[in-house]
Amino acid sequence: MPKMIVSIDGVVVKEVQLTKDRTSLGRRPYNDIVIDNLAVSGEHAVLLMAGNDVFVEDLNSTNGTYLNGKTVKKHLLANGDTIEIGKYKIKYVNEAANAGFEKTMMFKAGSAGMAAVAGAASAAAAAPATAGAGASAAIKVMSGAAAGREVALVKVVTTIGKPGVAVAAITRRPHGFVVAHVEGGSKPTLNGAPIGAEPVQLKNGDVLELAGTQMQFVQH
Repeated sequence: MPKMIVSIDGVVVKEVQLTKDRTSLGRRPYNDIVIDNLAVSGEHAVLLMAGNDVFVEDLNSTNGTYLNGKTVKKHLLANGDTIEIGKYKIKYVNEAANAGFEKTMMFKAGSAGMAAVAGAASAAAAAPATAGAGASAAIKVMSGAAAGREVALVKVVTTIGKPGVAVAAITRRPHGFVVAHVEGGSKPTLNGAPIGAEPVQLKNGDVLELAGTQMQFVQH
């Protein structure tokens, strides 16, 4: 399970396990991670979890949020990354990040087609498929250079899209599959309706459009 290790001047002051889709960070006492320091805004930043991916997003804080020394607005975290807020350093630790949750489908740079990237382990190794999630499901590309390609949703989380433009995550849950928008200014659509950060249930035959490419969700 991913966690954040908060330290100041090299001394660890707290460790926080990330168990929620949204973990807030700031000076106010109602935040999930409270940092009582005047350099920290009342609601400074938020950690967003989509499957096994965790994003840090600055909430228009006064002094900004830094990741590995560079100011960021929203960024996908990698194991070992350090968030800096004021004099505090918050290290992201996610040892499961490389254990079968790799992105399985990404757009090729400068192309409407998609490249399937083989993951290290199937969902069976990472987390057993639960009853009711459907025997199998896939995303079928309907437009662009990769039209006709079908990518099986064998992992717990499959991330699709084009980094910086539009990225969505399809997550296997006990009651089926859900999709949510996780990154990019261009929101994906489901049957013509924009998808937000809240997960939306997928049904057989649903049509997703992401970064100009149409895809169909198929359950076998």
